[in-house]
Amino acid sequence: MIKLAKTSFSKAEAPKKGVAVILAGEDLSLGTLAAEVVSGLEGGLQRAAGIAGFKGQKKSCLDLVAPAGSGLDRLIVFGIGKPADLSRDDWRAFGGAVFAELQKAKADAATVLLDAPEGTVLSAESAAEFAMGAKLRSYAFDAYKTKKKGDDKDKDLKLTLSVSDLKGARKAWAAAEAVTDGVILARDLVNEPANILGPVEFARKAEELGKLGVEVEVLGEKEMKKLKMAALLGVSQGSVRPPRLAVMRWNGGKKGDAPVALVGKGVVFDTGGISIKPAAGMEDMKGDMGGAAAVVGAMHAIAGRKAKANVIGVIGLVENMPDGNAQRPGDIVTAMSGTTIEILNTDAEGRLVLADALWYTQQKYKPAIMIDLATLTGAVLVALGNQNAGLFSNNDDLADKLLASARASGEPLWRLPLSSDYDKIIDTPNADVKNTGGRWAGSITAAQFLQRFANDVPWAHLDIAGTAFGAPKDDICQSWASGYGVRLLNQLVEDHYEG
Repeated sequence: MIKLAKTSFSKAEAPKKGVAVILAGEDLSLGTLAAEVVSGLEGGLQRAAGIAGFKGQKKSCLDLVAPAGSGLDRLIVFGIGKPADLSRDDWRAFGGAVFAELQKAKADAATVLLDAPEGTVLSAESAAEFAMGAKLRSYAFDAYKTKKKGDDKDKDLKLTLSVSDLKGARKAWAAAEAVTDGVILARDLVNEPANILGPVEFARKAEELGKLGVEVEVLGEKEMKKLKMAALLGVSQGSVRPPRLAVMRWNGGKKGDAPVALVGKGVVFDTGGISIKPAAGMEDMKGDMGGAAAVVGAMHAIAGRKAKANVIGVIGLVENMPDGNAQRPGDIVTAMSGTTIEILNTDAEGRLVLADALWYTQQKYKPAIMIDLATLTGAVLVALGNQNAGLFSNNDDLADKLLASARASGEPLWRLPLSSDYDKIIDTPNADVKNTGGRWAGSITAAQFLQRFANDVPWAHLDIAGTAFGAPKDDICQSWASGYGVRLLNQLVEDHYEG
């Protein structure tokens, strides 16, 4: 397997040896330096392209091995279509697609000449997006794969991006790489098997953010009992593994400014508890902490690029297991807020964890806004599939900012409704609220439940059950876990909450 060992930038010049990649627009339009690369080819580029039917269409590829008339070992001509129409998403995807071509070529070093066709300026930010796409595409979770006799040895690829604005590209990549590493951290957490990553181990991963200047505090069962977090603790009581609540604080903004609060559901494994899930597909429930993983990854991104904002990440970490001590359907618990909750289904557990985490966050830290992320409902998959995460909010301004950041980051959201009519579905004569409203509008009633613990704080709930794992593979993600939410949350902070 070819792995990306290093990405670096160099001043734009035509590569003369080794493996090179150049960009071609529609009708084989080339930049000045790219034209210089192909100028000595016997028969020119037109002849090889004509035989292969290559016209520079977006993400098409012409691979020339030891091209005659050139000192290169290999020349890959990568199609980018109409340069004027390209977005950040396109440049990120191009980086992933080019890395895939280099992987197929088994290259151990390559230079990509980011020289767009004449009349088009390729910005430093586009170069950084290209580098992000390559690094994200190179990700593979293979920590537990053993090498067998006869297997090819892994090869490290050194990727050099040749750019016109060297200083600008390096600066843009410094920030973009912090975000990229945050996505990779989130992917690692979600991919990790539950026997390795329990609540205690997950909390330790959060503590490692201290290396970036993040202040981390971890609450154990004793502290949570004092805080009367019976909703969260009720989920964990069937497991021998103790719960944790990890709080991560990045103080990059002005002292005294209210923070942005990110809250994540961290159910490290979800059997459903006494309301046990079917066996088929239960192995995927190692990813039921995708919301917490996204928060940890986002905190890494925000701290890694030294964001000028105050941001708090709070993650509730539990395991939901069936046991003689597990909570039962019909039990009534009292959340930290004092709200009584009737447990009708122990598999509707993530909202119980978030109820106490949300209340704790708003009571202690008085945030400017509060966003929770959770792999919360199968119903959101029925509604939106793997293509969008569900967005619910009590504040139109916050919802609009999230939708704008979703478009800018390439992590899509679709807003779904909240209303008092849906709220009535989770009323119960036995307590203040029940933890499930049944099959219909399941993602909405789950959001209605969470809204009761947000009070008047501008709040949004992102149901990422369809996007955190198991989504179709694409140019920048070949992994089961996607790391969804890291780029989105970072973009939100960058665009709307930095001083």
